[in-house]
Amino acid sequence: MDRGWLYGAAAAALVLALSGCAAPQQASTSSPSAGSGTAPSSASAAAACVADPQAVIRRTLPAAASGPMPATTAAALDKAAQDGLAQASTAGAIVAIRSPQGTWIKAFGLADQTTRAPMTADMYQRIGSVTKTFTGTVVLRLVQDGRVSLDDPISRYVPGVPRGDEVTLRLLLNMTSGVPSYSLDTTFQHDLFTTPNKVWTPDQLIALGLALPRQFEPGAKFDYSNTNTLLLGKVIEKVTGTTYTDALQNYVIAPLKLSGTSMPGASGALPSPHATGLTLQGLPDGQTTPQDATAWNPTWAWSAGELTSTAADLLTYGRAMATGQGLLDEKTQTERLASIPGPAGYGLAVGCIDGWLGHTGEIPGFNTSLFYDTRSDTTVTVLANSDIPSGGCTESATLPDTPKQLPCMDPASRIFVSVSAALGHEFKPNPKA
Repeated sequence: MDRGWLYGAAAAALVLALSGCAAPQQASTSSPSAGSGTAPSSASAAAACVADPQAVIRRTLPAAASGPMPATTAAALDKAAQDGLAQASTAGAIVAIRSPQGTWIKAFGLADQTTRAPMTADMYQRIGSVTKTFTGTVVLRLVQDGRVSLDDPISRYVPGVPRGDEVTLRLLLNMTSGVPSYSLDTTFQHDLFTTPNKVWTPDQLIALGLALPRQFEPGAKFDYSNTNTLLLGKVIEKVTGTTYTDALQNYVIAPLKLSGTSMPGASGALPSPHATGLTLQGLPDGQTTPQDATAWNPTWAWSAGELTSTAADLLTYGRAMATGQGLLDEKTQTERLASIPGPAGYGLAVGCIDGWLGHTGEIPGFNTSLFYDTRSDTTVTVLANSDIPSGGCTESATLPDTPKQLPCMDPASRIFVSVSAALGHEFKPNPKA
C-alpha cells in the first residue's frame, strides 16, 4: 500500500516503494508527508484543516449533483485529467468527481499495455490504504455505540502488545502509537516479493510488527504503521464477534449500498473487469521494466489495505466519510473532523491538507487517491493502474523517461493535483522523495 497517508499515497498496504528488498521509506516523523503519511500538526497552527466541522456534517447535496456535470466544467476537467496523465507513470486512470454541480466519471488511457485494451470507468481496483479509512470508520461507529472508547488501551482487546496499557485506540488511529510497521521486517519483504501469492494471516503480520524495536514512546511522534491498523481490525473482530469483513459489510458497505466494494479474501482475486497493474517494486536495483502485480495476493494488507472498490463507490463513500452522513452521528463525526487541529495533518484514520480530507492508497500495481473538499462539497477520486512515481524522485524507483524537472509524485496524486486545480482549489501535497 503505501508508506504514508498521502504519499505513497497512502499506503500501507504497504507498499514498499523500494528497489529490491531494501527497507521502505516511512513517512517523516516530524513533518507532513503528502502522500501516505503526515505528522500531526501543532494545535497552535493558524487554522484548522476543516474550518467548520458542523457545516460539513450538516450540508445537503442538491439533486443536481447526481446529474451530468455542466459541459464547460466537464471539458476543463477532461483537459486537466489528460494533462496529469501525460506526466504520470501510468498507462491509464479513472477520474471521478461529484460536486453540487453534477457528477463526472471518465476513464483514460489503457487498462493493459500489451493487449491495448482501454481503461473503462466501471473497472474494479485494489485501493490500498484507503482501506484504513474504512477501518477507522468502523472503530468510530463502535465508539458511537458505546462499545469501545478511543482512550481504551489496546491491551484490553489484544494481548502481547509491548506497552499495551499505554497504547490507546486513539494512538493507533492517528499513527502515534510507536508500534513499528511489519512492512519494515526484512523477512516479510523477502517473502512478499519472492512469493507474491502467499496467503498471510493478520496474526502473522502483527507478530512481525510487534517483534521489531519500538521507535518512540506512545504518543510522542507520528510514524505511519500498518501494524496499527491491523490491531484495530482485531479490535473490531473482538468487540463485534464477527469477522472484519462482516463488520465492514454491516457498518459501511450495506448502509451506503456500495455494490462494488469488497474484501478479496484468501484467494486475493480481483473482480472483473479490472486493469493490469504494473510496479517496479521488488525488482533488482537498476531494473526499470515494470512487472505485472495484478494477481499478487493482498492478504498481507488486511484491514490496512486489502479492499477492492470502484470509482462510483468511492465517490459515494468519500463524501460519507467526510460528512459522516449514513455512517456516524454528528458528535462522533465532529471528533473525527476536529482530530486534525492544524492546516495539515493526520487524524483518526484520515489525512487533511488545506481543507482536502481523505487518503491515498498504494499497493503493488495500483494507486488510488480519494479526497473531499470540505470547502465546496466536492469529492474526487483517481484510480491508476500503476504505483510508479514520476518526477525528480531521489529514493523511489522511476521509469527512465520520467520528467526529472517535475516534483516526485505518485500517478493518482499527479492526476488529482491537476484536476483539483481545474476545480479552483488546488491540492498541494507535501514533497515525496
